[in-house]
Amino acid sequence: MEKTLIVITGPTGIGKTDTAINVARHLGTEIISADSRQIYRGIPIGTACPTAEELAAVKHHFINILNLDEYYSAAQYESDVLELLPKLFERHDCVVMCGGSMMYVDAVCNGIDDIPTVSDDVRNEAYSILETEGLEEVARRVKEVDPEYYEIADKQNAKRLVHALEIYMQSGKPFSSFRTGAKKERPFRILKYSLEMPREELFARINSRVDKMMELGLEEEARSVYHLRHLNSLNTVGYKEMFAYFDGTMDFITARERIKKNTRVYAKKQMTWYAKDPDIIYLHPSTAVTEILNQL
Repeated sequence: MEKTLIVITGPTGIGKTDTAINVARHLGTEIISADSRQIYRGIPIGTACPTAEELAAVKHHFINILNLDEYYSAAQYESDVLELLPKLFERHDCVVMCGGSMMYVDAVCNGIDDIPTVSDDVRNEAYSILETEGLEEVARRVKEVDPEYYEIADKQNAKRLVHALEIYMQSGKPFSSFRTGAKKERPFRILKYSLEMPREELFARINSRVDKMMELGLEEEARSVYHLRHLNSLNTVGYKEMFAYFDGTMDFITARERIKKNTRVYAKKQMTWYAKDPDIIYLHPSTAVTEILNQL
C-alpha cells in the first residue's frame, strides 16, 4: 500500500477523537494530534484532551508535550511532523492525523510559507505593544508597514496582527511579502476527511460538552492556571470566559453560556474554512470509520 496520511478533521465537538481512535485501532497504527491546545500540559479538561484510556488505546503524538509558557507555531509543527512521519511510515502503511486546528492541518497537507523565525526579544516587544497600547495600536502599525496584509486581516485577531507586526520587526519586510500560497508536494498520499452533521445536532453536542466540562472541573482547572492568563496558550475559548468570571466582570452562568456561544462561533469558523478545501471528503461520524477503511 502507498504510504498514506489519513486526516480526520472537522468542527469542535463533532467526535473526531472517537473516529480517529477506531480507525487507528483497525489499522494497528498511531495518531498525530493536530490540536494547537492539546499540545500543552495542564489543561486537559478545557481542551477536551483524549482521556487516559483513549491515550492508552492508541499511541498519540503531540499531546501534552509543552509547558504553557512555551512558544509553538504552525511552522514548527509542520517541521516536527514531517520529521516524525518517515519514522512512523517505517512501521505502518497508514498514519492517522486528528484535530481541528486548521493551520496545523494545512501546514502538513499543503505546507506553509518560509517565514523568518522571530526571536524571543522581538516577540516580547511585539506583545508588549499589544499589552500596553492595545489592539488598535497594533493594527495601526500593521496598516502602516504592511497595508496589503492589513486589507485582508481579521482586525479582531490579536495573535495574527501581532504576528504580522513581529515578522516586519524581525525582517524589515512586510509579512505579505512572504505569503506565496504555493502548495508543497508531499512524498506520501493524503486522504482528508471532515466529519459533518446538521448544525442543530452539532450545536446541541457542543452545549452538552461544555456542561460536561463543568462537571469534570473546568472551573478548578482554570483557577489553577489563572496566574498565567497572560499566556497565548490560554487565550482560548473556555479559559478566557472563566478568567472573566474570576475577574468579576462576568457571573458564572453568563461565563458558562458564553463558552457555549463562543465554541459554536468557532465551530462555524472551522466549517467555513473547510468549505474552501476541494480535497476534503465529508462523512457523518456514525459511518465515518467504515467509509474511511473501505476507501483505503
